[in-house]
Amino acid sequence: MDKAIRITTMANRRCLQVLTRHASAILSTKPYIHTLKIAPSLLFENFHTHASLSNCLSAKTDPSLCTYWSHTRYLSSDSRNGNEDDFTEDEDEDEDDEAYDSEDDGISTSSRVMKKEYTKEEMEAEAAAIGYKVLGPLDQSEGIFKPYEPAFAVVQIGSHQFKVSNGDSIFTERLKFCDVNDKLILNKVLLVGSSSQTIVGRPTVPSAFVQAVVEEHALDAKVIIFKKKRRKNYRRTKGHRQELTKLRIVDIQGIEKPENIGKPSKVTDKKQEQVAVAA
Repeated sequence: MDKAIRITTMANRRCLQVLTRHASAILSTKPYIHTLKIAPSLLFENFHTHASLSNCLSAKTDPSLCTYWSHTRYLSSDSRNGNEDDFTEDEDEDEDDEAYDSEDDGISTSSRVMKKEYTKEEMEAEAAAIGYKVLGPLDQSEGIFKPYEPAFAVVQIGSHQFKVSNGDSIFTERLKFCDVNDKLILNKVLLVGSSSQTIVGRPTVPSAFVQAVVEEHALDAKVIIFKKKRRKNYRRTKGHRQELTKLRIVDIQGIEKPENIGKPSKVTDKKQEQVAVAA
């Protein structure tokens, strides 16, 4: 008997706890929906298995508390399904947003990959800012290669300066808007000189220019970039090959050139030095 009484008292306590929770939910919610009426039997459908519990509840509870329910989400099974439908719709909307974002990312990456299209005026302006002008492809019938002339010039291409003379070849950073066998004019001449005179520009010589031909576009030797942070387990190794353009200097204009003496050889200079030492 004692055990049965204890079990019934514990069940009554649990039932009262559940009832107080539901009653607090009823009283706390705003009474803006009063159309749904719920029988008291539905509230206690979970307790039909215990006859003593149902009798206790029917004796101690007031069914008027459960006649009106202000919110339909708590006891309606349709509301659960509706919530699930709302959740699935939210998921679909999230997936659509992600797909839209991915499409935007694809468009942005494709726009990044696409090269900028230049007009003719923009090409000429950018090439002039670097220090050259493209004349066009070289014809096979043109004999622009001349023998050595005793004159030199200092030209600027981009941010680099080169001392060149007729027949020399130089490597510059990759020049845009020109192909192999194209004729160029290097118009940023800082200094020109010969055996008889020297002209210094302020900053450039206005009447001087250097003609060149593009021989090839190549890559420089690989440079290894290694980064390390000690005690941080951080090491990075990268390789870089700079794009280069090889130019062949054809002619230097803007200075008076003496007669063609021929390119001096190192052997004759050494012989003259030996004769001077012996004397």
